[in-house]
Amino acid sequence: MNEPGAPIALSMFSTDPSDPLNDLRMSERSRPLYEHVKRFIAATVNPMAEKYEGLSANRTGEDRWTYAPGQLELLDAAKAQAKKEGLWNFFLPDAQTGEGLSNLDYAYIAAELGKSPMASECMNCSAPDTGNMEVLERVGTPEQKAQWLKPLLAGEIRSAYAMTEVHHASSDARNIATSARLEGNEWVINGEKHYISGAGSPRCKILITMVRTSPNAPPHKQQSMILVPKD
Repeated sequence: MNEPGAPIALSMFSTDPSDPLNDLRMSERSRPLYEHVKRFIAATVNPMAEKYEGLSANRTGEDRWTYAPGQLELLDAAKAQAKKEGLWNFFLPDAQTGEGLSNLDYAYIAAELGKSPMASECMNCSAPDTGNMEVLERVGTPEQKAQWLKPLLAGEIRSAYAMTEVHHASSDARNIATSARLEGNEWVINGEKHYISGAGSPRCKILITMVRTSPNAPPHKQQSMILVPKD
């Protein structure tokens, strides 16, 4: 990722320097936020992360997803400070729910978040929550948004996305075999998922699950996503 003011190579699709699509510089409006994020990572996130990692040796039990005593308090304190400083939910372009950044401006900020293992979570920009929140914001019902999107936006819960399957090349969603059929008023899901990022977290409460609901439709129209509460 180039520095915000650095010259940018022209797109392979156009050689016209006057084409605005070739201007990949950060907007002037977002520069103060970008600098604020870098200061926050240096002053708050990195020192917290060092203390957090130091507590890992105090974890009891074999569950690698559990928090060691004191870790959750450190994380929550950093998240509260990020909220206080207005460093929250950068990834949503809708200013009603996020910062209202363009994808280009967020790319520069995401590059900074990626330099620290805990920065994204501290500012509520962690995958898979980011993509899941986008789905809920765009196509969720008012009831689904109230139950799941609101606490996700507040950083109170985590989520997971369940697509990968053991015996299928399911990074291509057309290959998934997990099925779902409507019986009365309930969807019955039959299948197995694995490698579900974040599902082991004690804060994970909801899984967006990719299933096949229309096996006789064209290959790219057979799938649906169903919200499955973790419990």
